[in-house]
Amino acid sequence: MPQLSDIEALPETNGNRLAELRRRRRWNQQRLATESGYSLSAVKKFEQGLRSLDRADVILRFSKALDCHPTEITGQPYMPPGTDHDGQAAVAATAAVHRALLRHGRPTRPADAEVARVELPSLRQRVAEVNGLRHKAALARTAELLPQLLRDLQVAAEVSTGNDRRAAFDLLTSGYECAMQYLYKLGRTWDATLATERVLWSAEETEDPLRVIAAKWYDAGEFLAIGEHDEAGAIIDGALTDLGAVRGHGPEKTSLEGAFHLKAALNHARATDQRAADRHLKLAEEVAGELGEDRNDYQLQFGPTNVAIWSVTLPVEMGRGRDAVRQAERVRVPEQYAPERRTQYLIDVGRAHFYNGQPDDAYRAFMEAERLAPQQTRMHAGVKETVRVMRRTARRTPHDEFALRLGVA
Repeated sequence: MPQLSDIEALPETNGNRLAELRRRRRWNQQRLATESGYSLSAVKKFEQGLRSLDRADVILRFSKALDCHPTEITGQPYMPPGTDHDGQAAVAATAAVHRALLRHGRPTRPADAEVARVELPSLRQRVAEVNGLRHKAALARTAELLPQLLRDLQVAAEVSTGNDRRAAFDLLTSGYECAMQYLYKLGRTWDATLATERVLWSAEETEDPLRVIAAKWYDAGEFLAIGEHDEAGAIIDGALTDLGAVRGHGPEKTSLEGAFHLKAALNHARATDQRAADRHLKLAEEVAGELGEDRNDYQLQFGPTNVAIWSVTLPVEMGRGRDAVRQAERVRVPEQYAPERRTQYLIDVGRAHFYNGQPDDAYRAFMEAERLAPQQTRMHAGVKETVRVMRRTARRTPHDEFALRLGVA
């Protein structure tokens, strides 16, 4: 368990970083208020840590005003506390994963033994294993397996021909998707963007139109993350148009359609367009009703359960705590649902309670998320900022040890 002495090495608050970015531009607080559209009083509270700077739309507004990347405000990536051995193991592998990503498209120069080991059924099993570990939020074990798996998949894609080559690239795409999600969970945004590019390129080589369209879900997410809502929207609209041109009406196509409507809803929510967000959520609900089951096509979870989860996520993104809490009371996430996704849902529920003025309920949701997925929860920017503000605006609480595990002063 982290010791009190760990506090000396804890990161600054989002508010402190915001103030430092402002000072670098030689702006006073009034100038930042004018450029961002917030009041002077709000800017002061954000910088003092008296108002939570955790919502994506708020961070994006400041990052656009200051012409910086959102992670310069959130402080990502984070280093796990010294006693979080699994977290340190997960972080330690990021360099090896980065090297594997850089090798994409380069000659693999495999040894004869590596070529002899190329067996697609075995590789398919290994890809399923590593993605299963990711869904379980077992980041340390995922990190242990990913670098060598990516190398073996790259060799397979290079030496295979015909249908085997297309199958190898399909597996490589899944491997890159796993790497992307793993890196995002650790706050390695730049490396995750590199992985997203590899997903797009390798998907094209599969010659599977649905696989290519699915990859655009992540491409849209890259622009959404930096507040380029028009570009993200254009990618989403293009993907939905492409889906309409694909022949047939199989469940994979239907699932992808629903997933893109959810992405569109998130894009509009972060752009503070509630009406458009609600419209796309409603369309996703209709698609989920047509589908009638939860699916995980192309690593994109979609179905009635995921739509219910997003019905909480979207009001959280817009700071509507009361609506999110009310909606959460109706949601029942099955125990067999992936811990990774259940954890994200619990984090959203915690933030909803915080916005609704229920700090004890927020702590309970966060600690349940930590029980399911310790590293995913402790490295989450929204959890860190929310807990930091709750501690700053309250006296010592029974939850201080949890805050220390997050690395929050």
